[in-house]
Amino acid sequence: MRFFYAVLAAAVLTLAACGKQEEAPKPAAAPAGVTVSGINLGKAIGADKKVTAATDVFSKADTFYASIDTAGSGSATLKARWTYHKGGKVALVKEDTQTIAPTGPARSEFHISKPDGWPVGDYAVEVFLGDRSAGVMKFAVR
Repeated sequence: MRFFYAVLAAAVLTLAACGKQEEAPKPAAAPAGVTVSGINLGKAIGADKKVTAATDVFSKADTFYASIDTAGSGSATLKARWTYHKGGKVALVKEDTQTIAPTGPARSEFHISKPDGWPVGDYAVEVFLGDRSAGVMKFAVR
């Protein structure tokens, strides 16, 4: 979601600048670092950690996979916080953390399963880069 707002803000600024006669100063280059460029959710992933069966509706027996695309280089911490939502309450299902050190575009994955089956209802996975949210993917078990 944060990525969406960043793109929206850039589009608004671009449109606002269209009416100006003088060229706006160019922003300074951002320091090198890792950014989250995409989050995908599905029932299966390939050897490249890319989701091969994308969905936001799962069955009770499915494993939930979150594939996180990153850009940039450096050392960073990714965290996935899986939650179950019912009656206005949120319950933590699982939280996992990975330290990554990409040298360019990379992909990481998180997954959870429940051998005795997931309760029907609404879920979410929130991905963090360091201590900042990089996005939330909502999904359901039917």
